[in-house]
Amino acid sequence: MTQPRTAPPFDLTEYRRALGGFATGVCVVTAHSEDGAFGITVNSFTSVSLEPPLVLWCLDDSSDRHDVFAAAGRFAIHVLPVEDREMSDRFAWGICRLAPDEFDTTNPEPPRLRNALLRLDCTAHSRTTMGDHLVIVGAVQTVESRAGDALTYFRGRYGVAPEPTV
Repeated sequence: MTQPRTAPPFDLTEYRRALGGFATGVCVVTAHSEDGAFGITVNSFTSVSLEPPLVLWCLDDSSDRHDVFAAAGRFAIHVLPVEDREMSDRFAWGICRLAPDEFDTTNPEPPRLRNALLRLDCTAHSRTTMGDHLVIVGAVQTVESRAGDALTYFRGRYGVAPEPTV
């Protein structure tokens, strides 16, 4: 049973601004549906468990791609390199379908972006509605990573998390 939402005892605009003070990585999640390959930009991504390997990300209930990702049995999470800011913007606000030259079409399930710093291929483990988001937990099946500077997001702006030099 869903509890009715009540207004918090603080200003939601200030709450959002405060949470924007937490720097996050920028990821694109991809999945297939009967209508093709789709992507969505997220910054609500984290590791849940090492044993078994589980990760989670959050999907806004009002997203125009909600149905695609809520139903996806498999998906890939890609940590973007700093040079892929345009891709992040596109999957956040614009075209949500992947062009064939953007992902590996020889093994398209789930769609794998060509330039990611990190890619986790996942199967859906669980889905839970929390507030105005669907929390999706994925069981990690494969991991691929490469060196490079990661795209970050902090206080409404893109930034960079440089590759460690140690």
